[in-house]
Amino acid sequence: MPRNSIRVTLPKENESHLCRMEPAAKERGTTENGGSSSTRAQRSSCSSLKMFLVALSFAYFAKALSGSYMKSTITQLERRFDIPSYLTGVIDGSFEIGNLLVIAFVSYFGAKLHRPKIIAMGCVLMAMGTFIIALPHFLIGRYKFETSIRSSVNSTNNLSPCPARLLSPAALASGDPLSKAPGTGTVGCEGESNLSMWIYVFLGNVLRGIGETPVQPLGISYIDDFAREENAAFYIGCVQTIAVIGPVFGYLLGSLCAKIYVDIGFVNMESITISPGDARWVGAWWLGYLIAGVITLLSAIPFWFLPRSLPIPSDRGPAQCTPEQISFINDSPLLEHKYQADEPASFLEMAKDFIPTLKTLLGNPVYFIYLCVTIIQLNSLIGMVTYKPKYIEQHYGQSASKANFLMGTINIPAVALGIFTGGLLMKRLKLSIMGAAKFAFGTSLIGYFLSLFFFAMSCENAKVAGITLPYNRVDGVSYEERSVFSACNSDCVCSDRDWDPVCGENGITYVSPCLAGCQTSTGSGKNTVFSNCSCVVVAGLSSGNLTASVGHCPHRDDCDRVFPYFLALSVITSFIISLGGTPGYMVLIRCIKPQLKSLALGFHTLSTRTLAGIPAPIYFGAIIDTTCLKWGQKRCGGRGACRIYNTTAYRIAYLGLTMGLRTVSFLLCILGFVLLKRHLRREERSAHQVANGGAELEVLRKEEVLASNSDQSLRTSTTDYNNTERETRL
Repeated sequence: MPRNSIRVTLPKENESHLCRMEPAAKERGTTENGGSSSTRAQRSSCSSLKMFLVALSFAYFAKALSGSYMKSTITQLERRFDIPSYLTGVIDGSFEIGNLLVIAFVSYFGAKLHRPKIIAMGCVLMAMGTFIIALPHFLIGRYKFETSIRSSVNSTNNLSPCPARLLSPAALASGDPLSKAPGTGTVGCEGESNLSMWIYVFLGNVLRGIGETPVQPLGISYIDDFAREENAAFYIGCVQTIAVIGPVFGYLLGSLCAKIYVDIGFVNMESITISPGDARWVGAWWLGYLIAGVITLLSAIPFWFLPRSLPIPSDRGPAQCTPEQISFINDSPLLEHKYQADEPASFLEMAKDFIPTLKTLLGNPVYFIYLCVTIIQLNSLIGMVTYKPKYIEQHYGQSASKANFLMGTINIPAVALGIFTGGLLMKRLKLSIMGAAKFAFGTSLIGYFLSLFFFAMSCENAKVAGITLPYNRVDGVSYEERSVFSACNSDCVCSDRDWDPVCGENGITYVSPCLAGCQTSTGSGKNTVFSNCSCVVVAGLSSGNLTASVGHCPHRDDCDRVFPYFLALSVITSFIISLGGTPGYMVLIRCIKPQLKSLALGFHTLSTRTLAGIPAPIYFGAIIDTTCLKWGQKRCGGRGACRIYNTTAYRIAYLGLTMGLRTVSFLLCILGFVLLKRHLRREERSAHQVANGGAELEVLRKEEVLASNSDQSLRTSTTDYNNTERETRL
C-alpha cells in the first residue's frame, strides 16, 4: 500500500497513539546525541519548579495568615466600631467580593499569560489592602468605653455610683443623655457620628481579595502542568499544608494583639479598668495587619524571577510528536492532564472563546455536582470557622486572646496534619478518581457524626441580674428593657443602656454598680470595690452591707469541666474531615479536560467565594445577633455591639445551622457518585477504542515498513542491474 495513502486515512487518535509508542531505540539515540543539554534542561526545570513550590507555599502562608488574622479580630472590630455581628460578616465577606470582581477573567486570561508575574502582582495588591485595613486606627480618635469609675488613680474615695433620683422614670426609659452616668456626655459626638471607619476595613479587604485571586488557580495549575503525574498530588498537598500552617501564626498573632490594649502607648494603662476578658475590651487589632502586610509584600519577590513555563516531564510530554499531534494531545481529555500554555493570543480572540469555553465546563455533570456540594459544605465551614472564636468566648467564657490561641495551637495544626496525611495517603495508596471521591466522602461523614456530640457539651447562661436572672433569683432568661430595674435600685438614677458589670459577693453579675444599688466605692482602677449594695442579696435576704467588685463574676464550673472535652472533640473532627481535602481536590482536577483546568479551578473558586464566602458570614452573624440579650450603646446613640448572649440559643443556632448545611451536602453526594460512575465508564470505553485503534495502527505500520522495504529492494536490484549492464557495454 502506498505510504501517502496510509498517512491520509489514519485517524488522529491513532496518530497520537503512534506518537507515544515510538521505539525506545529512537529515544536512546536522541539522548545520546544531546544528552548533556537535555540533562541540564531537566535540572533547570526541576530547580525552577522547586523554587516555584517554595514561593507559592510562602504566598499561601502569607494570604492564609492575613485571612485568619481577620477572623481572629471579629469581636475586636465589633467592639471598636460598635457594630453587630452581621456587619462584621459583611466585612469578612468583602474579601470574597474582591475575588468575585476579577477571578473568572484572571483564571481564564492568566493561564495564557505569564502566571508567576501575575501572582506577584496579586501579592502586592494583597499587601496594599492589608495596610488599608489598619488605616482607621490612625484616623479615628481614642477608644472610650462605658465605665462608672472616673476618679484619678491616686484617689481612694470615689463619687457615689448611686446618685439621688432627680429625673422621672419616663426620662430614664427614653434614654435621655442626662440620665446616663456622669461623664458620658456628647462631647465630640457630632464629629464621630458622620464617620463610619469600618468602611476602610471593608475596602481594604476587597483589595486584598482582588490581590489573592491569581494565587490559587494559577499556582495550582502551574504545578499540575509541570510536575510528574505521581508527584502532582503530593506537591499540591504540601502547598495546602503550608496554607493551613499560615492560620496557626495568624491566630497566634491575633492572640498576642488581643492582649495588648488598642491605644497602647497613647494612654496610661493604670487608668484602664477593664481586662482582656471584659466584653468592652478592644485589643491592638491594627498591629497585626501591619505585620501581615509586610509578610505579604515579601512573598511577591520570588515570582518576578520565575519563567513563564517549564519543560513538560519526559514521561508525560509528547516529545516525539509532530506539531499537529501535540495539538491533538493537548485537546484530548483521555490523555494525561498536562497542558502546555498556549502562545499569547490577542485579547479579542481570547474573549470570544470565553463564553463557549465556560458553557463546555458547566456542561460537565460531574464538575457541576461537585461544585454544588462544595458550595454547601463551604457555607457550613466558613460560617463555623468565622464565628468559632466568638463561640468559645461567649459560650465557654474565654477571653478573645485565649480563644485565638487555642484555635492557632490546637485546632489549626490538626487541620494541617489532616490535609498533609490525606495527600500522602493518596500518593501511597494510588487512589483512582472514584477511590479519592469515596475516601473524601467517608471522612466527611465520620466527622459529621462526631460533630453531633457538640450539642451535648452545653453551658448554662451566666448569672446576670435582670438579664438571665431576675432580681428575685428565679431561673430563666427574662430580659426586657425595664427588667434591670427593681425596688432595690429604685432610689438611684441609673441608665438601662450602660454596660459596666460588677460581681457581687453572692456570685451574681450586675449590669452596673448603680443597678446593683451600691452606695459607695473605695479604691481605684481595677481595684475599685463598691460597698453597701442593696441589690446584692444572699439566701433571699439583703444584708445591707455586701460589696461588689469590678468585672464579671468567674465563669461557671460546669463549663470548666466541659471545655477540655470540647477542645479534644474539635481536634479529632477537624483532623478526620481534613483528611479528604486533597483527594477531593484531585477529583475536581481529574474530571475535566486539561485545557480547561485553570478556568475550572478559577470558576470553582469564584462560585464558592460568591455563594459561600460572601453570604455565610453575613447570615451566620445575623442569626447569632438574634440570640443577643443586651446590646451596647454608641456614644452618639443607637445600637452598638452585643454585650451578652443567650448561650443556649447561641449554641442551637450556631451548631444547628452548621450541621443542617452539611446534611444537605451529603444528599447531593449520592447523586454525584452516580454521575461520576457514568463519567468513568464513558472514559473507559473511549480509552478502549483508542487502544484498539493503536493495535490496528501497529499492523498498518508493519505493512508500511514491509512495503517500504520491498520498494527499497526493488530499487536496489534495478540499480545493480543497470550498473552491471553499463559495465558490460563498456
